[in-house]
Amino acid sequence: MRTETELDEFLARLGEAQARLDEGFSRLPASPLPELGEDAAAILGEAAERLHDNYPYAHPLYAGQMLKPPHPIARAAYALAMSVNPNNHALDGGRASSAMELEAVAALAKMYGWPQHLGHLSSGGTFANLEALWVAGQLDRERGETGRAVAASDQAHYTHTRISGVLGLPFVAIRTDDTGRMDMATLEQALATEKIGTVVATLGTTAIGAVDPLDRILELQKRYRFRVHVDSAYGGYFTLARNLGAEARAAYDAIPRADSLVVDPHKHGLQPYGCGCILFRDPAVGRFYKHDSPFTYFSSKQLHLGEISLECSRAGASAVALWATQRLLPYEVGGEFGSGLEAGREAALAMHRRLANDPRFVIPIGPPMLDILFWAPRARTLAESSAQSQAIFEEAARRDLYLALAQLPARFFPAGSWPSKGGEAASNGDAYVTCLRSVQMKPEHLAWGEEIWRRLDAATTDAIDVNAP
Repeated sequence: MRTETELDEFLARLGEAQARLDEGFSRLPASPLPELGEDAAAILGEAAERLHDNYPYAHPLYAGQMLKPPHPIARAAYALAMSVNPNNHALDGGRASSAMELEAVAALAKMYGWPQHLGHLSSGGTFANLEALWVAGQLDRERGETGRAVAASDQAHYTHTRISGVLGLPFVAIRTDDTGRMDMATLEQALATEKIGTVVATLGTTAIGAVDPLDRILELQKRYRFRVHVDSAYGGYFTLARNLGAEARAAYDAIPRADSLVVDPHKHGLQPYGCGCILFRDPAVGRFYKHDSPFTYFSSKQLHLGEISLECSRAGASAVALWATQRLLPYEVGGEFGSGLEAGREAALAMHRRLANDPRFVIPIGPPMLDILFWAPRARTLAESSAQSQAIFEEAARRDLYLALAQLPARFFPAGSWPSKGGEAASNGDAYVTCLRSVQMKPEHLAWGEEIWRRLDAATTDAIDVNAP
């Protein structure tokens, strides 16, 4: 997938940076690295062979799950930092990388309109969301209001249910409307009980990229008292996109009024795994993190990142990689980074239009809100449609087009899409159908749209013909 010239340039730039880093410690007596030994080349070669057992995640023909290749500068900066292997839990373990983390997090906070904030990087969105809900629970406890629940949509990431269980907080699933967004009437009914302490608004649901109406959720704070946390682990960077629909744009424009937010730079931020981020609008919540350590915090009187994080050891290389990427690709509306997000969304819209004009497929009620789209084969029953989705998925993979499958409520599609449902209803009363799903998150997907469609078209023709009664 990479040309020999590109690889040579990458290694040359990394070598130059490594030499410059080594100069900074040249005053020290020589301490040679351990010898790799004669078997190293064979072992690395074997590792490379073993890694063939993967999908080609970096290639535009991989359009299945939320996997976006890290930018070359992020890879190089991460590898460079690994020669020091800093630990950003305390300044003793990561002096330069801790400073770079503070700068990188400040750039993210500025993107959301939070000049004052408290935040840090994390291993990913799961732990970042845990910290947000932990702080919410601590605030309720401080006010003597223990036992108030966390509410999120039934399309929110499943980790919110798990996290609530870990924290001992009740969890309430709010039904979504037929476009996959949190239903406001259902939410208000739950808020009227005065038992909801935190509402999680998802900006970019995992399955379909739906954007909860954050602006309308925040309006409910005028009548009810609750905290708003934004889980934008997937979709957070789309605040920079200029081609969002009106409803999504209104939600992103409301972010400055939320209480906390999670975003994953290892998704749209072009970073290696794992790199998440938690941000709090009110820096005063840092009081809940206070603790004493007999060995960690003696090198500086300044605030350590380990004093505002539930995680301890964290890879400083992640901070260096993010910092370097931000310097090369600043978070600017209309800039190169933001334009890449817009290309992914346009690719999803273009694919949606193709699907809408093909009688073999059923498309959902609404167009993609971000860069994720889903559809189903047209059939008499949900069961037949689900079976055809599976067959097309497998046939597409044989043609080196990698999609994904998702089980979604049939109500996300127009009424009458299936003459006979022929499927079992879940406990919430919804009937489900297995859909084909594509995440068009790479900017290259826009240019590759024709080729992706050609392979999908051929895979669909072969799969339906083979499975026809």
